[in-house]
Amino acid sequence: MITHNVAQGSVDWAILRSGIPTASEMGNLVTDGLEVRKGEMPRTYVAKKLAEWWTGGPLAEFNSFDMEQGSILENEALPWLELDTGIKVHRVGFITTDDSKAGCSPDGLVAESGLECKCPRIETHIRYLLNGTVPKEYLPQIHASLFVTCFQSWTFMSYRRRLPALVINIERDDEAQANIEEALESFWHQFEEGKKRLCELNGGPPKRFSAAPVVQAEPEYVDVIP
Repeated sequence: MITHNVAQGSVDWAILRSGIPTASEMGNLVTDGLEVRKGEMPRTYVAKKLAEWWTGGPLAEFNSFDMEQGSILENEALPWLELDTGIKVHRVGFITTDDSKAGCSPDGLVAESGLECKCPRIETHIRYLLNGTVPKEYLPQIHASLFVTCFQSWTFMSYRRRLPALVINIERDDEAQANIEEALESFWHQFEEGKKRLCELNGGPPKRFSAAPVVQAEPEYVDVIP
């Protein structure tokens, strides 16, 4: 694996994620049951990643709840985990496979394991606590992170103020890893075919323009006759 020393949420981080499948988006390629996904969803995801490749960067997205969650994660959830367990959580920006064809953004690394921490709405966190298991919708992300890093385990934590935290360890699963690998191979086949077709339709690869430098204009002086 390759670790990229960038801040999560930064421009550099967003650019690194552009044009490649990421763990947080793996639900577009595999189901919650970790089977290879068929149908329109994978094709739509390929189109999104082609759009990122074509424009040379991320598509504009904004989610205020994600920003709130990130703030809670940074200021409360990870410090709580360190204090409760005595284990140091190392922050990391972005990790890619050796061939840079998939990536993940762990919320932290603990020894030879990764951490996925969620700070959901209070009613959602209570539901997670009562069920006592990792919510199925996060399984594609966790197992994709295991695929990218080649780690043997990953920790899931759900945190909310004034309530107990839910902390569960997930072991690497060979069948899930094989399905993720198959899904990624299918993605890249469609992606390369899509690139080829777009270039044919465009008469060549995309033309990207860098922003023109801002030139400070000289002030104009006008004689004023009293």
